[in-house]
Amino acid sequence: MTHPLRTAEQGSTPRAPGRWIALGVLVLAVLLVAVDATVLGLATPYLSEDLQPSGTQLLWIGDAYSFVIAGLLISMGSLGDRIGRKRLLLIGATAFGLVSVLNAYAQTPEMMIVARALLGVAGATLMPSTLALIRNLFHDPGERSLAIGIWSAAASAGMAVGPIVGGLLLEHFWWGSVFLINLPVMAVLVAVGIKMLPESRNPSPGPWDLPSVFLSLIGMVGVVYAIKEAAADGFTWPILAAGVLGAAALHGFVRRQRALPVPLVDVRLFRNRGFSGAVLANLLTILGLSGLLFFLSQYLQLVQDRRPIEAGIAELPAAAGAVVAGLIAGAAARRFSVRAVVASGLAVIGLSLAALTTLTQTTGYPLIGTTLLVVGFGAGLSFTITSDIILTAVPKEQAGAASAVSETAYELGTALGIALLGSVVTNIYQDFTGPAGTPQAAHESLAGAVVAAVHLPADAAAALLQAARESFVDGVALAAGVGAGLLLLASAVAWFLLRGQKLSNGPVQH
Repeated sequence: MTHPLRTAEQGSTPRAPGRWIALGVLVLAVLLVAVDATVLGLATPYLSEDLQPSGTQLLWIGDAYSFVIAGLLISMGSLGDRIGRKRLLLIGATAFGLVSVLNAYAQTPEMMIVARALLGVAGATLMPSTLALIRNLFHDPGERSLAIGIWSAAASAGMAVGPIVGGLLLEHFWWGSVFLINLPVMAVLVAVGIKMLPESRNPSPGPWDLPSVFLSLIGMVGVVYAIKEAAADGFTWPILAAGVLGAAALHGFVRRQRALPVPLVDVRLFRNRGFSGAVLANLLTILGLSGLLFFLSQYLQLVQDRRPIEAGIAELPAAAGAVVAGLIAGAAARRFSVRAVVASGLAVIGLSLAALTTLTQTTGYPLIGTTLLVVGFGAGLSFTITSDIILTAVPKEQAGAASAVSETAYELGTALGIALLGSVVTNIYQDFTGPAGTPQAAHESLAGAVVAAVHLPADAAAALLQAARESFVDGVALAAGVGAGLLLLASAVAWFLLRGQKLSNGPVQH
């Protein structure tokens, strides 16, 4: 029996009104995954007090989730194409809720690391499934662009909502509440999803190649780990080895995909200039946005002494800009051109980052809020259109694998943004001159300086904080300049690579 939401790719089958309710279910899943990626940061001090993790364990608690998601996205997107995207989404949502309980009640650092990794496995099933289902729910190009815009706006909003939700919960409950909030959301998602979501899969999927899954996991985790650790500690032999291992595994993954009759991901897609340009623009958009939000969060809290919930609210303009842009991006790309909208979005981010090179300790919120609004708007334009191009560059049977490519670019862009701009900030920050008695820990991070100041006499503490904050702000201003240059370069690259690209049922080349 044909599902009531399923329509022909082309034809006169009426559009079922339930597709927008189904989109609401998918947006709920995306919002939750995005919130969960940012909410832990606020809970970390409370979690550390209870579980007493070592410095290394604390890093793994923070990173295990994103490492596993990055490593499994491609594999899970391909699995959804094979077993059914609705089925994978509902299984993943149920697992996400159950593992959230394990996170909330973890009793040891080791248990918490395992719980975060398992949450990453569940999260990896959700993101590509949601975007692939949109491809199969919305066959009208205009509606699909709007749906993808709403989807991408939810992902952006989740990054900003996470700190606000976390701040509210932590003011009234213990740290485990930031995970338990997932349960009622997932219950609604599963209950409504069972009724409203159509099933879709590749009718001739081929086997799910486990060696490819393994190579993808090792490759992405190795590369993302090396990028993050090199930014924090510089290049050491273990970090270099992890990066080389990851690169070798990804090389093996690509070679294997080219040899398989039915690969997990058809790497020949990257020969398509439009597809490659969209993936690159996607990655660089998130690079600029995530790097900015990461350092502005520290700036707002540790330099301007805002509470976590105040900092979260202060970052809301980025989400607002992304939401507005997501809703108009498709229409704008059809009115003007794909490359004009994407290149303009990237250029807007670059120019906004350039404005932050004037940042000081006392910079007023109007400049910061306006910059965030414009950055969010530019990112919303670019990310919505690039996601649409990536999704429609393949037959709908392979939508899960294509969605996973988009999501992998998102995760890699996040890691690169924090790592590359982080290395700039760290190198500038560490050279500040503090008063006599300044411990080495104060030179490791601004948070370390704030902690160290508590144990110093009042005059020395004030001098330490002034020097550390001034050095940190100098680093952020320089990083903003580097980010601006990268995004303006990306704008030029997008203008070239996306020439002739159009939004339709598939890319049109001229």
